[in-house]
Amino acid sequence: MTDKYTLSPRLFTAASLVRAGARVADVGTDHAYLPISLCLDGKVSGGVVSDINRGPIERARENINKYGLGNRLSAVLTDGLHGIEQYAPDDILILGMGGELIASIIEQAPWTKKTGIRLCLQPMTHPEHLRAFLCENGYAIIDERIAREDRKIYQIILAEYNGEKQVLSEEELLLGKINIARGGDELMALADSYVAVLEKRIKGIESAGATATEQRQLVARINEAKNKGEKI
Repeated sequence: MTDKYTLSPRLFTAASLVRAGARVADVGTDHAYLPISLCLDGKVSGGVVSDINRGPIERARENINKYGLGNRLSAVLTDGLHGIEQYAPDDILILGMGGELIASIIEQAPWTKKTGIRLCLQPMTHPEHLRAFLCENGYAIIDERIAREDRKIYQIILAEYNGEKQVLSEEELLLGKINIARGGDELMALADSYVAVLEKRIKGIESAGATATEQRQLVARINEAKNKGEKI
């Protein structure tokens, strides 16, 4: 990283959801690039980066010192969010992990239900599991974004606790209710990627002599959601 403007599209999209003046926690940090960029840009006051492995923390500390941010960013070796509450983060970033792992990290940190804390989450897999967990446990999804990078599609979910449970449809769990409402090319690409996977699954099921009614119905609902978003 040579300057504060070299964030990848995925990290740049996540950065756009961070509140001005917030203290951030970057869990499972990748060289601390994102919080460093946020600090250099003047968007956040500081915060903490953490990882379960020593290597990423050592690299994070090197980069933090390289940019003279040792008085604003701390680097901590810890599992998930354990002990991170003492740094009083406002916006918590958990990016680049599986949706099930992200849900587990949040579940083990009930202090994230404190008023004013926001969770910026980017699951690499199973966003439907993560959304279901958030909705079942009273975390409201207040914004969502889709980022494309190197032919890959990423979803970023912004949530905060309000104590109210919500139920989403299967296609909303996959694509995101807010993403569907927003529509656009990114939603179209995301929906098409799920349809391609499902159609391959359908072909395998039917070639084995079974029926794939549920999968075909989900494909239809995903296409309907995609077209709905396209019109908005």
